[in-house]
Amino acid sequence: MPTRISASSYLNTAPLVWSFLYGREHGKVEMILDNAPARSAELLARGRVDAALVPVFAYQSIDDVYLVPDVCVGAIDRVRSVCLVTKGEELTEVRSVALDNSSRTSVALTKIIFREFLGFEPEWRPSEPDINAMLAASDCALLIGDPALRLSQTDHRVSDLAGLWNRFTGLGFVFAMWMSRTDVSPVDFAVVRDEGLAHVDEIIGNYMPEIDLTRNDMREYLTENIRYGVDEKMRDGMELYFELARKHQLINEVKPLRFCRSSPAKQP
Repeated sequence: MPTRISASSYLNTAPLVWSFLYGREHGKVEMILDNAPARSAELLARGRVDAALVPVFAYQSIDDVYLVPDVCVGAIDRVRSVCLVTKGEELTEVRSVALDNSSRTSVALTKIIFREFLGFEPEWRPSEPDINAMLAASDCALLIGDPALRLSQTDHRVSDLAGLWNRFTGLGFVFAMWMSRTDVSPVDFAVVRDEGLAHVDEIIGNYMPEIDLTRNDMREYLTENIRYGVDEKMRDGMELYFELARKHQLINEVKPLRFCRSSPAKQP
């Protein structure tokens, strides 16, 4: 059977899956794409795929999985596609938050920011990612992925979640990583990433009809805002995130980070 992998189809994941769709890895794996990152976590947890690009929060709840080292979707500071949005209110004035439950990582990060750094807890309201409906019912909305990129900055007050995390901690943030069911990675995901990043222009061309951004904005987003490798600040940020999630009872305990190895056939 071919290797089965899953990932979301947001713009920010495109460099990590481009090779499977158009490049050297095309046809070598069975690829499942879905708009919701949480869906990939579900497939991995149920053993339906061999590896998946999964919100990092899910690592703490899925048994017997390994992180693929050095490859991620993250940010050192402003990420642009994970935002808290209001109609003009400051976050300190917010009393209710509509949560886009597409990614548990961002939901947990939102709760940590309010509880740990802003010092209070608003009412949480799970919601579909429709910004108008969210803000009609709540003071603030968590929006992730391409819908967040489409936001009109003139109509809303937008607080970047990775920017807030960096402001309070000085660290980067990892939103998603490849995770494997085995301790040997079924694919060399670093090579796959590098091929995707070498084809950013093609990726931008594919997404321009879907997202109302200029070519330069998309290039800045993919090459400057999003980080696809895990540096020390980002790993430290991930470990602090898990510790704060435990402190605020979002997880019961912190599972140690376990990383898989590259396939022996692909090692030099």
